[in-house]
Amino acid sequence: MVQGERCILGKQLPVHLSFLFFSWDETHFGKMGSYYINRTFFFDVHPPLGKMLIGLAGYLSGYNGTFPFQKPGDRYGHHNYIGMRGFCAFLGSCLVPFAYLIVLELSKSLSAALLAASILIFDTGCITLSQYILLDPILMFFLMGAVLSMVKYNSCAVRPFSAPWWFWLSLTGVNLAGAIGVKFVGLFVVLLVGLNTVYDLWELLGDLSLSLVTLGKHLLARVFCLILLPLVLYTAQFAVHFAVLNKSGPGDGFFSSAFQSRLIGNNLHNVSVPEHLAYGSVITMKNLRMAGGYLHSHWHLYPEGVGARQQQVTAYLHKDLNNLWVIKKHDSNTDHLDPSCSVEFVRHGDVIRLEHKETSRNLHSHQHEAPMTRKHFQVTGYGINGTGDANDFWRIEVVGRKSGKRIKVLRSQIRLTHLATGCILGSSGKTLPKWGWEQVEVTCTPYVKETPNALWNVEDHINPKLPNISLDVLKPSFPEILLESHMVMIRGNSGLKPKENEVTSKPWHWPINYQGLRFSGVNETDYRVYLLGNPVVWWLNLVTIGLYLLMATCTIVAIKRGAQLTVEFKELSEVLLHSGGKIMLGWLLHYLPFFMMGRVLYFHHYFPAMLFSSMLTGITWDTLLKFCAGCLSCSMGKRVYTYGMLALMLLIVYSFYLFHPLSYGMVGPMASDPNSPMAGLRWLESWEF
Repeated sequence: MVQGERCILGKQLPVHLSFLFFSWDETHFGKMGSYYINRTFFFDVHPPLGKMLIGLAGYLSGYNGTFPFQKPGDRYGHHNYIGMRGFCAFLGSCLVPFAYLIVLELSKSLSAALLAASILIFDTGCITLSQYILLDPILMFFLMGAVLSMVKYNSCAVRPFSAPWWFWLSLTGVNLAGAIGVKFVGLFVVLLVGLNTVYDLWELLGDLSLSLVTLGKHLLARVFCLILLPLVLYTAQFAVHFAVLNKSGPGDGFFSSAFQSRLIGNNLHNVSVPEHLAYGSVITMKNLRMAGGYLHSHWHLYPEGVGARQQQVTAYLHKDLNNLWVIKKHDSNTDHLDPSCSVEFVRHGDVIRLEHKETSRNLHSHQHEAPMTRKHFQVTGYGINGTGDANDFWRIEVVGRKSGKRIKVLRSQIRLTHLATGCILGSSGKTLPKWGWEQVEVTCTPYVKETPNALWNVEDHINPKLPNISLDVLKPSFPEILLESHMVMIRGNSGLKPKENEVTSKPWHWPINYQGLRFSGVNETDYRVYLLGNPVVWWLNLVTIGLYLLMATCTIVAIKRGAQLTVEFKELSEVLLHSGGKIMLGWLLHYLPFFMMGRVLYFHHYFPAMLFSSMLTGITWDTLLKFCAGCLSCSMGKRVYTYGMLALMLLIVYSFYLFHPLSYGMVGPMASDPNSPMAGLRWLESWEF
């Protein structure tokens, strides 16, 4: 952007005005950058690299991590946010030279490379995504870096094991680690590089001039650079992530008790408790589902018409005295804390009774239906001073342990099976109505499944007759916390559902630019930024995909039928089928998987695929115009090619001139108002700018 003033919709506004307040997902990723600066632990559904780089950019530019990032539209004020936005903008701007170099390498055509680069330069969507604190420009930087490195090492195939060959092969692995480390959708470019590598090895296998030893060297080089190197770098990202975020924060509750014991300031940090569970111990039990609560009860009863009118049992997300339970033998009411009684440990397979410490009622289930979940059984507190009935008995089992083994605090994953009905104690994750104090429903499920909802661990453990050990001894190892963090991220991703009144989209909407996304501002008095691709660019890309498939089909049929092609036409056919095919495959791999995803989807998820369709546009139109030029006289062919490329360039630039306020900001009436200067540009009713 230029300095000074820009006229937007007839009003003079400072060019930098859109940078004074934060927008859309900056609420999340800007805040996460602050967490890194403050070393505060948090949870996110994406791997850590992108947020770490944002935090590092903020730290190096003087941001102190104190801006709250509460709601879009808040002004940054005196907070130094420019470093984080500038970092994302720099990586977003790198997409243009990356696209230029990729297309130039694949097509050997300067015009094709310039066309692909121009599409990205003048796309309003790419500009909008790149000018805020978001993960998307970081993801796309590593994605395009991986593709560029891949085509570069392919071009070095005539000089295998040379220094440039090793450099580009290794850099491909580095970029793959970066792409996966920002978002899991980086796996799509891993698949693209993997398929390219399989094709390369298959071609080498057919080269009879190569010995088996040489083939083995090729295989090992690719295993080292494209598998082992990315894995090491990806794992190292998490090692840094866990080392930096060592203070208790808002992400604690998503992880197990053992994981939380690592975090400074957490109530489990540097605590000493007895290691093994014994009868008479006072305990709390935490559900292992993501953000699972503690097994909880209170004096309030279930209301009339909701199962049996007995004491409520719920899962509660906070520490509370009503989370305490006493573990007892099922057939005895002996006080095991009496000095005259010997210590007896609870073992895998024992039948036990859990007595609520505050109310002295037993954990109980029966065949009344649960309040919220159909076909699950109700769980209640029942009995007087520990005296109840046979529905209070539970078999305690540890996942992966043999009968008779002791049960460890924090580490053992416990399953409680109701002896009378065979159902398993679990948390449904559903929030109870106000009569249940909006706590989480606990049920007994007759469907035996090994899910986190039906597993628990002992967190607090009080028994004066047992020696205490430091929880440092029970802290999980790095491989364990690495595995747990991935399980939590995967569950978090699958659990992402649209919020109330939230604008989501479907994959078929994306290529046609059907609906954009508000980045900031809603009313005509607001300063509005709207994420929408340049319509001319996006529809040109969409038409080009169909055009490419038609041209590729015709070319394949012509070759199959033995058509005699000139040397120039053979070269163009090779570019179209081989180079264009790689880019087309990249588009398919980054687009089609979204049709199979059950999580909530947004418009910005299409942008990695859009990069491939833009590069395909450059290659396809360049090839088409050269085919046409080859069928005409020399002078006429040159004019057709030159005027065709020039027309495409001018069309792209002019469309950007029309739609650039979407990226740089709009004020005044909404486009639905006939008096709005943008009214004539609202080509689809679904556009909400």
